[in-house]
Amino acid sequence: MTNWLEHTVQIEIDAPIDVVWSLWSDLEQMPQWMKWIDSVRVLPENPELSEWKLASGGFEFRWRSRIVKIVHHQIIQWESVDGLPNRGAIRFYDRGGDRSIVKMTVGYGIPGILARIMDNPILGRIVESTLMADLERFRQYAVVAKSSGDA
Repeated sequence: MTNWLEHTVQIEIDAPIDVVWSLWSDLEQMPQWMKWIDSVRVLPENPELSEWKLASGGFEFRWRSRIVKIVHHQIIQWESVDGLPNRGAIRFYDRGGDRSIVKMTVGYGIPGILARIMDNPILGRIVESTLMADLERFRQYAVVAKSSGDA
């Protein structure tokens, strides 16, 4: 039996919603700011599907994800269709002018026995700090893109 663990983090970014949305919705750019994501490839024959590779140290996981909901400038929601079971959403909030908020919720399925070990508050803080560090890198990436006009 698979148990689901979920984590949510958010960050305010000094960049307009257009820039933030443009960068995040280009899935293949995610390895630029997501430390453990080694590669993302959107399938040309079906742009709702993408292939992901997570790698760190000596381990590697692969999976395919499907975009299940997209609302321009508001939300990108996904779920895996094979491989590593995961799902989540990125929500975007326009704070006006050059400010936006990005809120990331990530859930992942793990076997029941492992869930009892991983549901430890210390491990939860480690996962959330890793996700927060990814958002910090994204914030820097977005501010640079805004300044250079790349987005």
